[in-house]
Amino acid sequence: MILHVLGCSGAIAAGCKTTAFLVDDDVLIDAGTGVGDLALDALARIDHILISHSHLDHVLSIGLLADSVMRKRRAQNRPPIQVHALPETLAALRAHIFNGVIWPDFTRLPSAENPVLEFVPFAVGEVLTLGKKRFEVLSASHTVPAVGFAVEAGNLGWWVYTGDTGPNPALWERLRDMKVAHLVIETAFSDEERQLARISRHLCPAALGHELAQLGGTVDVHITHIKPGELDAVMTEIGRLGTPHRIHALSAGQVMKLVGG
Repeated sequence: MILHVLGCSGAIAAGCKTTAFLVDDDVLIDAGTGVGDLALDALARIDHILISHSHLDHVLSIGLLADSVMRKRRAQNRPPIQVHALPETLAALRAHIFNGVIWPDFTRLPSAENPVLEFVPFAVGEVLTLGKKRFEVLSASHTVPAVGFAVEAGNLGWWVYTGDTGPNPALWERLRDMKVAHLVIETAFSDEERQLARISRHLCPAALGHELAQLGGTVDVHITHIKPGELDAVMTEIGRLGTPHRIHALSAGQVMKLVGG
């Protein structure tokens, strides 16, 4: 199993793309601006999109992707792309994006009988089996209903993505029972903006240190969702935490091989 980091920034600027991960060639985890770097044939191979929450930087490519691949998938007689998310997230997408005002309703196009998108609800704790891949839906604590995801990687354990989240004891309670091989966790703001991080339910380095103290062992930790222009400041502060974990900033274009028996 191969995971491509298409985007991992907290906003846009030159070289900064918002959150999207491609697992093998058929499953997207979040659909930020990084999706736009895929060729049309690669876009058309995506059969599932897992969405962590309804904020624009994580969902804005869903509708654009649907418009791009509709004709190609129809010519190939492919089924609808399944968009998996919390019921509240799907309701937000229907009301605020696929409403015929912001964007056409691709859950009814090119026809209600054969749409290019299908919305599929899930719940926290549910395990999704998509082909040969297994994804567990994890809790997150954000300003809107939100989740993270764990991807099973055989005997390596799990690749875990927290989604956008502030401090979240329920996440660490679950992870204590999992063998975590990689942890992708957000740190959107520097400690200078810790109050903004608290209000917006994101992490800053000080809060990240508290969260990581609840994770046993030594894990490869990848920092995501840093705001453009803040990378050096955030990673310098993280470097002072004194954690036993191996911490690096995630970067667009990074490839992770999730292999195991």
